[in-house]
Parts: sequence; structure tokens; C-alpha cells
Amino acid sequence: MSASAVPTEVVLAVSARHRRGFADLVESLDAGQLASPSLCSEWDVRTVAGHTASVVTMNLGTVLADMVAARGDIDRAIDRGAARLAARPVPEIVATLREHADSRFAIPGVGLRGPMTDILVHTADVTVPLGLPRESDPEGLRIALEFVVGQHPSAFTSRDRLAGLRFVADDVGFAGGDGATVQGDGIDVLLAACGRPAVLERLAGDGVATFAGRLTGC
Repeated sequence: MSASAVPTEVVLAVSARHRRGFADLVESLDAGQLASPSLCSEWDVRTVAGHTASVVTMNLGTVLADMVAARGDIDRAIDRGAARLAARPVPEIVATLREHADSRFAIPGVGLRGPMTDILVHTADVTVPLGLPRESDPEGLRIALEFVVGQHPSAFTSRDRLAGLRFVADDVGFAGGDGATVQGDGIDVLLAACGRPAVLERLAGDGVATFAGRLTGC
């Protein structure tokens, strides 16, 4: 089944499950862990938590307001929403994630696989640098990889970053793209495709050197 053919309810169920899991994760962290750098550039763990809470409470009105305040800069708008929610007490962030775990909102043009991929990536943005166990979700990772590698959504990656490479994640039954191989566990392939160079050392294949150069600029 292609990513585009995945039933909506399956995508929503994956999103809800991981949002609740992320809420449990955030609730378990101490102050030092919350202040630690995440894999997401310039965000600490608490800001990542704030961002995930902003996603589940997002609606068209909040998106437009943040875009206006950021003068149309999508990255600044996302940062604005993340900072706003991260400033709240951690128990409130956790409660927000749980209360709105079943949110069906997606930014027009992105679709529901966008927020689903977002929670998968940002959970790993926290667990990887903190050295915490990583939950395996072959179904969710396969959908996310087909979305990112197959469609190059601008919120997550770019066509130039992935061009001429074949991405393989045997643990989740995924292969996509054409060219030299970049291979690893599904979560690591997804993180790298979304621009996280910290996981490059976990990948193998004759395309890794080329891919690493694109991610690091070296």
C-alpha cells in the first residue's frame, strides 16, 4: 500500500498514539533533560515539547496569526508557536498533548501525514540526544518515509537533499529513491532525510558520503 493510499484513520491513530507517548516522555524528564539540546537545530528539549503542543492546538486562525506576526516567514512562525507553548508549565504542556492527541488539523497542502511525521521526528529529536530507548513503530515509520522520501515535503526536507540516492530501511520494509544507497534503521533514515546529521554514523551504504556532505556542507 502506497503512502497516499493509507487510510486517514490509520494516520490519525499513529499520530494520537505517539502524541500520548511523547506526553509520557516529557512528563518523565527532569529540569536538566528539558534544558538539554535536542537534535532540532537551536531548540532545547522543552522547546520541542512546546512545538508539539502547538501543533496539536493549531488551527487556521493560529497559523495565520503566527504567519502575520512572522511577516510570512514560516520558520519564524513555527519558532513563535513553539516558544509560546514552551513558556507554559511542563504539566500544562503534557496535559495539552494528551487532551488534543486526536487532533485532525493539518496545514492545507501538507495533509495529515505532516503532523504524523512531525511527532515521530520530534520524539526522536529528544530521545536520541538523551540516550533514551526508542520505540519501534514499523507502520508509522514506513508511512513517514514514503511521505518524506517520496514527496520531498518542504516542511521536512528538499528534493536537492535526497536527489540521486536510494533510502533503505529493512527493519520497517521501506525502500525509496534511485541511486547510491543510504541504509539504516527506519528512524535513523527518517531523521537523516529530515536533516539531522547526528545520526549519520548509524547509516551505511555507498551513498552515505554524498548524503553527509549535503547535510553538513563538507
